Amino acid sequence: MGDDTLNTFQEFCQHHTRLVAVSKTKPVEDIIQAYDAGQRVFGENYVNELLEKASNKELLELCPDIQWHFIGRLQRNKASRVARLSALTTVETLDSARLADTLNAAREKADLAPLGVMVQVNTSNEPNKGGVQAEEAAALARHVRTECPALVFTGLMTIGAFDHDLSVGPNPDFQLLMRCRTQVAEELGVDCHQLEISMGMSADYEHAIMLGSTNVRVGSQIFGARQYKNTSNGPAESSGAPAAESGDAPGKAAVGPRTGSAGSGGGSQQQAAAPGGHSGDPGGAEPAEPARLSAVQ
Repeated sequence: MGDDTLNTFQEFCQHHTRLVAVSKTKPVEDIIQAYDAGQRVFGENYVNELLEKASNKELLELCPDIQWHFIGRLQRNKASRVARLSALTTVETLDSARLADTLNAAREKADLAPLGVMVQVNTSNEPNKGGVQAEEAAALARHVRTECPALVFTGLMTIGAFDHDLSVGPNPDFQLLMRCRTQVAEELGVDCHQLEISMGMSADYEHAIMLGSTNVRVGSQIFGARQYKNTSNGPAESSGAPAAESGDAPGKAAVGPRTGSAGSGGGSQQQAAAPGGHSGDPGGAEPAEPARLSAVQ
């Protein structure tokens, strides 16, 4: 985790973007190392893995102000367990009013601070990716704001197509999410800059930030290539994605702290990473549901 790489990333990000360090399948020791380097926000795809790490005694002792984002496919039958985690600040993959209601009820019952949620938008219209259509995002956001007092709608998230060629122009999926934010903000009567944008992974985070992303999700460029133990797709839970997407490459990147505000999302903001390849793979789907990709690279 070299300082030169960290400085390069911080100069590029210019205090506008949060880094979610995706620690899926990675050991506690790696998370502590990143935490000691200043990283505070970590993302997990699998419910079981998030529950284990969020209750890990060593992490609780050595990383007292760690924040977790859930970025995988979340089924309603596991949503309550996730919502009861006090260190969970954001679920980035909200895709239905029923899921919102389940999260809200569990969060209220646990008597915890409101949970941030992002509406996932399937901007690429790919059937193996979760999320609502762009024209449905405002209605779901309104449901959260009016019917779910234990939740806070913080913005929008997308994955987008993995293979967009930037030489032909900006990523149309990212552009669509930015237009969607404007539409949602108008329908809700809020300033669009109050709504976060979660888009961009290791291969395209720079491009995503240039287009307006306030939240990027970086995995293997920080922690190195993932090793799956129980299945070819993920630990203990079935993933909706292959074990590695195009460009996933091992390597380490610097991580470091920053504070500031990016929209209305909760928690301090962190940024760090290294330019380069695609990081990790989305996942988090359970066996009972059709396989879908989720929000991590």
